[in-house]
Amino acid sequence: MNHLPQAWGRPRDDIYGHYNPAYLPSSHGGTQNPSALPTTHTQSPIVTGTSVVAVKFRDGVVIAADNLASYGSLARFTDVKRLKRFNRKAVVGFGGDVSDMQYIDRLLLSLDVEENYGGGGSSSSPADDDDGKDDKSLMGANNLHTYLSKVMYKRRSDFNPLWNALLVAGLDDKNVPFLASADLLGTTYSAPTMATGFGAHLAQPILRTVVPDESAVKELTKEKAVEAVRECMKVLFYRDARSMPAYSLAVIDGKGVELSTDEKLEGQSWAFAETIRGYGTQTV
Repeated sequence: MNHLPQAWGRPRDDIYGHYNPAYLPSSHGGTQNPSALPTTHTQSPIVTGTSVVAVKFRDGVVIAADNLASYGSLARFTDVKRLKRFNRKAVVGFGGDVSDMQYIDRLLLSLDVEENYGGGGSSSSPADDDDGKDDKSLMGANNLHTYLSKVMYKRRSDFNPLWNALLVAGLDDKNVPFLASADLLGTTYSAPTMATGFGAHLAQPILRTVVPDESAVKELTKEKAVEAVRECMKVLFYRDARSMPAYSLAVIDGKGVELSTDEKLEGQSWAFAETIRGYGTQTV
């Protein structure tokens, strides 16, 4: 038996004669490219982003993600924006593979164009920043989350998943704060506080002290929510080796999306390490 990948599932030429691949598509060694290998899919992500953290407050949602894309353990790209504004009611935060994030971003762009130009004859467009549309006619964050969860599940069913963890934050079609997740398996859930990657272990305990359950959302102000998210980004910078002090932060409420992509952790350094005693060769 011939064990080369090119010959998997094919009769042996020395017994059955020359194998004719003419009917196969080019990706499987058809007439256009007889030497092509079988179709393969991504087995693991290469360039990745780390945590995305988000919390609901009484008027909307705060979401943040740092601007680093790591090539393995190398801090390779330091200006990758992993928060994508869809419209003035929804923002998507991406963790995981950066190339798959760019693919989903293109999907969202085509969906945005379809929403603006299809059907109702509205004169607004993405370039108009949604100013010509009423909030009721915009796609809510809940509908956007449903769309993305179907995309993720379809790719998973094709054994070609998009290696991302997504947080969809914003206002739903009733202008109620909405926050939900979708992962590479198409698994979805919603909660008042959410985080991906290491943030699920390091940031969630901080956020849950601020918002222990859904009822606490009504008491949380925008200022307190932003302060809690900033504290999470500081902890992640110190504790997650794949993070950095520059990050993006978005606030989505009834006024629209307030997105800042050049936030910095103020006054943070490793100078405190000089005061630590009891480890290594230090002497007290």
